[in-house]
Amino acid sequence: MLSSKAMLDGHGEESPYFQGWKDYEKNAYDDVQNPPGIIHMGLAQNQYLLKTWIENNQDATRLTNNEESMFRDLALSQDYHGLPAFKNVLGEFMAEIKGNKVTFDPRKLVLMAGVTAASETLMFCIAEHGDAFLLPTPYYSGYDRDLKWRTGVELVPIHCSSSNGFKVTKFALEEAYQQAKKLSLNVKGVLITNPSNPLGTTMSHVELDELITFTVAKQIHLISDEIFSGTVFENPSFISIIEAVIERKLGKTDLWSRVHIVYSLSKDFGLPGFRVGMIYSNNERVVSTATKMSSCGLISSQTQYLQSKLLSGKEFRENYLKENRNRVKERREMMVVGLGEAGISCLKGNAGPFCWVDLRNLLSLNTFTAEMELWKKILHESGLNISPGASCHCSEPGWFRICFANMPQETLKVSMERMKAFISKQ
Repeated sequence: MLSSKAMLDGHGEESPYFQGWKDYEKNAYDDVQNPPGIIHMGLAQNQYLLKTWIENNQDATRLTNNEESMFRDLALSQDYHGLPAFKNVLGEFMAEIKGNKVTFDPRKLVLMAGVTAASETLMFCIAEHGDAFLLPTPYYSGYDRDLKWRTGVELVPIHCSSSNGFKVTKFALEEAYQQAKKLSLNVKGVLITNPSNPLGTTMSHVELDELITFTVAKQIHLISDEIFSGTVFENPSFISIIEAVIERKLGKTDLWSRVHIVYSLSKDFGLPGFRVGMIYSNNERVVSTATKMSSCGLISSQTQYLQSKLLSGKEFRENYLKENRNRVKERREMMVVGLGEAGISCLKGNAGPFCWVDLRNLLSLNTFTAEMELWKKILHESGLNISPGASCHCSEPGWFRICFANMPQETLKVSMERMKAFISKQ
C-alpha cells in the first residue's frame, strides 16, 4: 500500500501548463532536425547566458583558485548555513537590483535548492495543513504544485480584472478574505509575485500600500516572490516589499517579522539548472526553522562556490544586468510588434521574459471551455505551446501567457509567422 500523497493526483500535472510541455517534449522544434515541431513558448526562462564570463573565468568553472584545485575542499564541506562568501555577495547583489534602497543582512538569508523549495519551506514554516494563503490572479501555474501539494495549504484567489490592468485593489483583497472565511479557512497570509508572473508588470506604490494596510489589519503574513526583479526594463521601476514597508515607517512594528521574500538566480541570470533559491526574512524563528529544513534540499558547495565567483565581479554584474534588460526589452518589442501585425494586443508590461496576450476575440464563446479549445488548436495546428489563462487562474477567459526569451531570435521569428498564419485562418 502507498500513501494517499502517492495515490492521489494532487501535483497539478493535469494542468494545460504541464500538458503543453509534455506535447513539446514528444515533438520539439529544431530548425534543422524537426522544423515542423512544437516551439516551446510556455517556459519563462532567459537564455541570454554568460558566454563572456565563462571564457574569462576558467578558474571558477574548473573549481580552481589561482590554478589550485578547490575540488577536495568543496567535496568535503557542506554547511547548511551556506558558504559565507556566497551569502555575502548574494546580499549585495539583491540590494543592487533594488537600487540599493534597502540592504540585506546575509544572516537573514536561507539558501535552498531553488525557489520552489524556498516557497514550499516558507509554507511549512508559516501555515498548518488546511490553512490558506491569498494570491492575486492571474498567478504562476506552478504554485498549485509548489505551495499546495505537500504542505496541504489552500490557495484562495484574489480576483483581479482586465478593466484596471489586473491591479490589486482593496475590494478584491477583502472579497478574497471573506471567501476564505466562508470556506472556514484560516488565512495565514498573502503571496504576491512582483514583478508579476504572468502579467510582466511591476506593482505600483498604491498596490503595495493596499497590501501592507491589509496585512496589518488582518495580522497576517506577506510573502513577495521577487524572482524577476532583475529583469525590469522600463518604468515604473521595481519596488521591493521591504522598501515599501520601510517607506511606511513600519520597520520596527510586528509587521516586520511577517514580511518575507523569496528569490532565485534562475531567471535574472538564466541559471535554473544550478537550483539556487533563497528566503529572506526578518523573523528569527522562520530563519532558524527554514535553515534546519534546508538540509532536505541543500545547494551543493560546488554550486555555491561557482555562483560566488560569478556574483563577486561588481562591474560584470552591472554590465550583464544592463545588457540583459536591453535584450529582454528588444525581444518583447519584437513579439508585441509581430502580434500587433496580426491584430493581437498585449497587456502593457515592463518586466519579465513573457507577455500577457489578449486572444479574447479568437474565442468561439466567452468561456473557459472555448479557451481550452483555442489553446489546443494553437498547440496542434500551429505548433506553439503557450499557456492559457485558466492555468494561471485568470478569472476572464481568453488571456494567454507567451514567453519569448527561451529561444533564439530566429525561432521567435518563426513563432510569430506561425501565429500570424493561424490568426489569418480564423
